[in-house]
Amino acid sequence: MRLALLGAVLAFCLAAPAAAQEPEPATRASLIEQARDEKAAALHPYKPGAAEKYLDYAQNYLTSGQLHWHPFFNSAYAGGGFTVGGGYLQHIGSYNVLDFRGSITPSGYKRAEAAFTAPGLLRGRMNLSAVGGWREATQVGFYGTGTSTSKESRVNYGFKQPYGSALLDIFPARLLVLRAGFEASQWQQTPGAGSEPSIETVYTPATLTGLGAKINYLHSLGTVGIDWRPSPGYARRGGFYGVTFHDFADSDNAYGFKQVDYEAIQHIPVLREAWVLSLHGLVQTTTAKSGEQVPFFMLPSAGGGSDLRGFSSWRFRDRNSLLLQAEWRVMVNRYIDMAVFYDTGKVTANRSDLNLDGLKSDGGLGFRLHGPLATPLRIDFAKGNEGLAIVFGASAVF
Repeated sequence: MRLALLGAVLAFCLAAPAAAQEPEPATRASLIEQARDEKAAALHPYKPGAAEKYLDYAQNYLTSGQLHWHPFFNSAYAGGGFTVGGGYLQHIGSYNVLDFRGSITPSGYKRAEAAFTAPGLLRGRMNLSAVGGWREATQVGFYGTGTSTSKESRVNYGFKQPYGSALLDIFPARLLVLRAGFEASQWQQTPGAGSEPSIETVYTPATLTGLGAKINYLHSLGTVGIDWRPSPGYARRGGFYGVTFHDFADSDNAYGFKQVDYEAIQHIPVLREAWVLSLHGLVQTTTAKSGEQVPFFMLPSAGGGSDLRGFSSWRFRDRNSLLLQAEWRVMVNRYIDMAVFYDTGKVTANRSDLNLDGLKSDGGLGFRLHGPLATPLRIDFAKGNEGLAIVFGASAVF
């Protein structure tokens, strides 16, 4: 008995340590904690790719005050084609900038100007800009007036224009925007170049108002609106609603007129701004002054890289215009957006015809290279009933 009892005690003592060494079944909480510890051990700082490194460098260079020579891709006039140019920018003080710049296109569009900007005056409540320069366009398309014109009816005209302007933006209260501007310029309409007929071979001064005219304009404008976008140059939220009144005074009292622009922009963010539904509407109306007329090259238009993108620049012209646009914008990364868009609009001789009947439309896909406040490069592929158009822009469409 004693030997049996001693053997039982010895067996128990040997088995107890072995049982104590077996692991307890893992719980869900312990597994989550273990995974968290493994993930924390593997964390490392985000390393941007090569493209992001260059874009970060460019953005810092643009905002550091060190930039002097810079590219300039704005054409003298819409429809000029691929544009090359550059400028020399000089910072005056902490914020003011003086910029000498110019551009040219293979079709002969030229632009040279000096611009002065003074943002943030009166403790950020006022921005001032002034521009003086000269531009020339050589083959601007004209298809007649109205929306029933044929694509084959195109003729070309040119113009030369020296100009000087000043623009003042005032922010008297939160969201409220006031704008006042003046411009003195001379429009000299000239024969057109290019493969299409020159305009004077098809029209005469009796059949087309302003043909061959040389007009000295004093253009004044005033805007009142509300604006809560982060920046007009690039926004993923907020909106703008405003009315702009224009007065074009002709020194010879022959081609003076008034114009009113009604504009609405709304950006609706989705999924923390990863997606954005952007909407734009614009109505323009003109009224000739008593005893005067609106020259054909100053009529409101539809068609081109910022409105009806599936149609040629200046494709439709008349006394009044209507434009409606929608874009579904998707953030690809910090600097690139992709957009699916739809444009529709028309021009009319009478304001009463500014309705949704007989609209021209297009749709397409676009890509935008942007910073936090501006869109220096925009590429859109637009398809309308007159073919496919590829648009290169140096600013946001709206």
